Order: sequence, then structure tokens, then C-alpha cells
Amino acid sequence: MYDLISIGDSGIDNLVAIHDASLHCFVRKDECQICFNYADKILADDFQTKTAYNAMNNAVGSARLKLKTAFYTVLGGDHNGRRIFDTIKQEGVDTKYVKTEKNLRSNASAVINFKGERTILVYHERFHYILPRFAPTKWFYLTSMGHYFLPFYNSFARYVSRKKSKVGFNPGTFQLKAGAQKLKPVLKVAAALFLNKEEARLMTRIHDERDIKELLRGMIKLGPKIAVITDGSKGSFATDGSKFYHSSVFPVKMIERTGAGDSFATAFVAALCYGQNIKEALRWGCVNSAAVIQKIGQQDGLLTLGTLRSILKKHSRWQPHAI
Repeated sequence: MYDLISIGDSGIDNLVAIHDASLHCFVRKDECQICFNYADKILADDFQTKTAYNAMNNAVGSARLKLKTAFYTVLGGDHNGRRIFDTIKQEGVDTKYVKTEKNLRSNASAVINFKGERTILVYHERFHYILPRFAPTKWFYLTSMGHYFLPFYNSFARYVSRKKSKVGFNPGTFQLKAGAQKLKPVLKVAAALFLNKEEARLMTRIHDERDIKELLRGMIKLGPKIAVITDGSKGSFATDGSKFYHSSVFPVKMIERTGAGDSFATAFVAALCYGQNIKEALRWGCVNSAAVIQKIGQQDGLLTLGTLRSILKKHSRWQPHAI
């Protein structure tokens, strides 16, 4: 029996750090645009390639937290596909459900890092997803998939409804564009739903962001048992429908924040898998996320269980509070 099976796309991030750009913000500080001169050659300060994407981040992070983890993903028959497969295997993730479409390319992204914030150009190959016969597992973690995700999602929802497994759900770009109505079967079987604040507004159609509790209630109405919102430097919020909690960010110096949300959700689900409550799960998520944003890329900073527990013990007074 597995502790967790992660489901979704994997890929390669091409991380580019730049300084030769300008930032234009409107009245709202969170509505900013990064600008380059058209047709210019922009000097890069750094360039790295890393394995990435939501589901792979979760699979790697869960294995490091000593969960018996398997991974369903589809790879292209190229060098990047082999690199992803080798990395998963080296991390101790079961590759039983990893599939390859030899005539297609693996997913890839360009991540532009400017002043600590990232802008991502994402490419999803048009893979064909087929629901495997999964072995028993305590949790599934379902996240971003590409163009043809919907038949798989519907099959998965029917499958899980007949099982005792719990589901952590973190929708990706294609899922958010599809909207809550098309995601309804998955939302109804989800034990925990993870969104950032902008995604929560989109999914719930609640546009008054001043009341975070109203957004959380809106998420619960969609079907999940637990709703979690991450809001950058303002911290994270969670509810089970009755109790509401807020956690400040764990104080560290940010280098690059790609993968922050994935690492948070990974540790949050791991905490629940280990029998922790929502309040403690917020602590796990925040600490794991803080470790990731101190590194370049989405997986280098993911913590092991021993290191995570050591940090939590050292900072036992740092706690979420009820709101």
C-alpha cells in the first residue's frame, strides 16, 4: 500500500535570471508588468535547467518526507523525458505508473526571475492520459495536467468515489480555465483543495478579496473538506468549514519563489497523512515552502522529514492563529 500517489504533468524548467528590464505597476501593487524592449537581446545573469512541474514537485517532496510515493505522469521520448525519469527514480519514487509517448516531446517552461519574482512561460505537450489500475493508497495528489485532462479527471473522480483514499487537489492552468463546473466531480471527492488567492477568486467567483474567510467558505461550498489559500508574503489560510486559521510566512530570505505553492501543499498533505491537524499542517507547509524559496528551482530546497521536524521543534513558538 502506498502513502501517496501523485498524478499530473512533469517537465523541465529553464530558469533565467535577469536585471535588464523595467517594472510597471498600476494602482494595485499586485498588478505589475515586466517589460523588455521589443526585438532586443537581453543579457541574462544566470541560466539553469531543473526538473519541475507541480506533480513532480509533489512526488519528490513526498518521498523526501518519507511517504511511500508513486507517480503517474506521461513523458516524451526525448532526453528531457529520460532525465525526469532518472530523477524520480533517484529520489525513491515508484515509477510503476510513469508512461512514455515516444513520438512526443516532454513538457518544458521558461522561468524569468526578476527582482525575486518569477514569470513563467509554460509549454504542455498534448499527451494522452489513461487512468491506470492503481494499487491501494492512503492519499492521491491530483494537480496540473495538459490539454486532454478532462476525461482523465472524470474517470479519476468515479474511481476515487469507490475507494477509501483521500485526495489533495491543486488545479493547474488548464483546470482553472475550465472552471469549477467542469471540475465539480473532482472537487466533490477532494479532501483538501489548494489555491492561491487569485485562483480562489476565479474558482469561487467571489471578487471581494478583503474577507479571506468568505473566500475559504466559497471553496468549501465547491466540495472539498478542507480549503487552503496561499497569499504570498501575507501567509496562508486554512479551514475545515468550522475553524479558520492564518499562518504568517516563515521568515527567510527569498532567492526565487518558483515551486513555493507546490512545496507548501506537499508538506500540508504529508502532515495530514501523518495524523496532524490543520493547524500543524499549516506549519509544515510554511516551513517546507520557506526552504524551497531559498534555492534556485522547484525541488532543490524540498526538505527531508528529519530536517523539517527539527526546524519545527526549534521554532515551536511560531504558530498559526485562529481568525
